[in-house]
Amino acid sequence: MKQVTFHEDARAELAEASHYYEDRVPGLGQALIDDVEKAVSEIVVHPNACGRVSKNLRRKVLNRFPYGLIYAVETDRIRIVAIAHHKRRPEYWRYRLA
Repeated sequence: MKQVTFHEDARAELAEASHYYEDRVPGLGQALIDDVEKAVSEIVVHPNACGRVSKNLRRKVLNRFPYGLIYAVETDRIRIVAIAHHKRRPEYWRYRLA
């Protein structure tokens, strides 16, 4: 089983989004985190099942929230590059690939 790592900006996006939802409805921030954790678990089991957004990146759409996990399947790990809101500027996270 491959190790999963998060780009530091992806971690920040998750924290920001979960705080946003938690401020609106208590418990909703944790629900977002749970949705992300479920998506990561599914990615680990079937890393190539999600659609490609580029040659080396895929997107896993969350079940309950308007976000997608942008990730790369590498030899020794799965790297989460972004937790991207569907309405946010497309491909804003490209600089993180360096």
